[in-house]
Amino acid sequence: MRSMMDTSRKADLKAIEQKLLWLACWTVHNANHLREKTDGMKVGGHQASCASMVSIMTALYFHILRPEDRVAVKPHASPVFHAMQYLAGNQTREKLEAFRAYGGAQSYPSRTKDIDDVDFSTGSVGLGVAITAFASMIQDYLKAKPFAADRPDGRMIALVGDAELDEGNVYEALQEGWKHDLRNTWWIIDYNRQSLDGVVREGLAGRIEAIFGAFGWDVVRIKYGALQRAAFTEPGGEALRDWIDTCPNALYSALSFQGGAAWRKRLLDDIGDQGAVTRLIESRSDDELQELMSNLGGHCLETLADTFAEQARHDRPVAFVAYTIKGWNTPLAGHKDNHAGLMTPAQMEAFRIQMGVREGHEWDPAEGLDLDAGTLSRLVAETPFFAAGRRHHQAAPVATPGPVLLDDRTLSTQAGFGKILDQLAKSDHPLADRILTTSPDVTVSTNLGPFVNRRGLFARDMLADTFRDQRIPSAQKWAFSPTGQHIELGIAEMNLFLLLGAAGLSHSLFGERLIPVGTLYDPFISRGLDALNYACYQDARFMVVATPSGVTLAPEGGAHQSVATPLIGMSQDGLAAFEPAWLDELSVLMDWSFDYLQRDGDSDPDERTWLRDETGGSVYLRLSTRSLEQPARREDDAFRQGVIDGAYWLREPGPNCELVIAYQGAVAPEAIEAAGRIGTDRRDIGVLAVTSADRLNAGWHAAMRMRKRGHRGARSHIERLLGGLPAHCTLITVLDGHPATLAWLGGVAGHRTAALGVEHFGQTGTVADLYHHYGIDTDAIVAAASEIAPGRPVRLVNPI
Repeated sequence: MRSMMDTSRKADLKAIEQKLLWLACWTVHNANHLREKTDGMKVGGHQASCASMVSIMTALYFHILRPEDRVAVKPHASPVFHAMQYLAGNQTREKLEAFRAYGGAQSYPSRTKDIDDVDFSTGSVGLGVAITAFASMIQDYLKAKPFAADRPDGRMIALVGDAELDEGNVYEALQEGWKHDLRNTWWIIDYNRQSLDGVVREGLAGRIEAIFGAFGWDVVRIKYGALQRAAFTEPGGEALRDWIDTCPNALYSALSFQGGAAWRKRLLDDIGDQGAVTRLIESRSDDELQELMSNLGGHCLETLADTFAEQARHDRPVAFVAYTIKGWNTPLAGHKDNHAGLMTPAQMEAFRIQMGVREGHEWDPAEGLDLDAGTLSRLVAETPFFAAGRRHHQAAPVATPGPVLLDDRTLSTQAGFGKILDQLAKSDHPLADRILTTSPDVTVSTNLGPFVNRRGLFARDMLADTFRDQRIPSAQKWAFSPTGQHIELGIAEMNLFLLLGAAGLSHSLFGERLIPVGTLYDPFISRGLDALNYACYQDARFMVVATPSGVTLAPEGGAHQSVATPLIGMSQDGLAAFEPAWLDELSVLMDWSFDYLQRDGDSDPDERTWLRDETGGSVYLRLSTRSLEQPARREDDAFRQGVIDGAYWLREPGPNCELVIAYQGAVAPEAIEAAGRIGTDRRDIGVLAVTSADRLNAGWHAAMRMRKRGHRGARSHIERLLGGLPAHCTLITVLDGHPATLAWLGGVAGHRTAALGVEHFGQTGTVADLYHHYGIDTDAIVAAASEIAPGRPVRLVNPI
């Protein structure tokens, strides 16, 4: 390979590489030194891991990348990333000094917690890798839309640990990328052959190449550095290369740790006295031999820069297998325990002297370099990637059309969701053009079909609907085209949430607003929960519609019935969870959600609810297939506000109320019927329609925190709703989900509470059968009132 870099450029990159290695190792050492003083804790896992990535990141960020490129940085390379941003002026010394401490630079790059220019958060391994593929798909989607500004294609890049490829979601993403003609994606695999607990299996590189090749990726090995390639041309060089190629992973790592003398002995023992190759080895000192054998492709700036530049000439997806040594150029290099290893104070002192850094000048940007600070600053500032400044974009919000109200007298919330989207699809409202729908092979059964029929499926190239062309009757009119607004996925839920995460960051990554809407079966939220949490952690904005839910999907049995998902909705940060029972509630919530997804205001709480609604977030709608007879349409402002805030009185209690039934979701008819039956024996019964246990609970906790901080007047929405109830009043809560979802309501004002719900896996049967079996039907509510409410027994019309 002929180098395409001039001598001065090589020197510049070498200086930056040296600086990044020092700053990264010093950041970790300094943080642990401070922690030992305060709490005695040490945190390893960064010095060795980040050292193996220094050369790759130097070649990328300071030679190849452009402002439109996006990178997911390997979690343990975060010190290198923060050091690089420090040199670019995007990170502060104070936060580096507080690395892994409160308020400091994050252990793993974070879009929401770090101040520097993080493209994708990483940490939960495998997810940061895969999201780059979906971000590339979203970039192609935007490029095909008339509302998107014309901008150059960026390359979506993931820096990947070889052990990270054990994660199954990586291979799920590979298959989805193949289906969607993935391009402009690079995954650079740090092939240091070490995992957290040991050394990876022999032959992994070949397996990696075979898998990626099967899905249409170009695979490029970056195995030998310039020094090694030059040595291979010397007499005996072929024998040396053969030895390197057949050396077991564990042995190569061990010899890297032991150094030049160990290399010499092992090479001579294995190869023997063969004249030319022996002279090649003996012509080098121990230090020179260590440098030669450590000069793998992943540590050679010249090789990396030339290889990246060559592959940048096309847009095909590329997997680079970059051979490295974990802990390269540090005393930890190659040792199998170096994941949790840290340089000792003596080793760090020797490393400081080796790097030419004066004591007391450890944080000086140009310290130890032949460049002065001004030259280094100018060199970084003129690098194309940094020249454009920070790259987190903004996009103006798109106005919502107002609630789309339906006239159906009997309908399920799942079907209502489909009808509302269909109404939007056939409108000319600008919001409809920004909606992107997606689903993991359940588009029709989650009622997205009407939207897709009107707006089409997305593909970069036209793909006809064969059934329609052959005049075969079908309810689905599904042609693929660049104008389509639905991305159909395979059945992997992890891919769904990664795509929603990428689409939900489009305003920040690409400067264009999308309204992503994804559907799946409610129980399978758990299957993609890691990716859902990951998307929310990045502050991606999307709507996930999970349907059908609960044991209400009675004939399907336990495999398709959900129990714990309401609790997931309550506990997941960055996600507002709702479970409407009625169509007018759903209409209000969908319109509010489309606006909520786009908010980016301050974090001050709303003093009416104590929720931080101005910051916005994602939304989870838990819907049902159960058709309910609808109440008379309600359009007053108080009703709409109650639906959004999380609850309203469907039947307001009187001053002497003895009992309140609080329900959420599809069990509304049972709650209403029970209230009617109990009303003959109890006074002033109230019925509380809960649309969001999540928002009620969050507001309650927020108000309590504010009172502790001296804001004595802070009262949440649920405190106002329940505050007027007499102390002797009893609450009965009921939903088709885990009873703990609403059981906490009794703690708001100290009311005795009976919480009804589902705690065990479902059985097959009718809705009536299962509601009776799990104790959430009308009779169960009436029986609970008789058992715990004060006064004479409630007459049971249909005793259990």
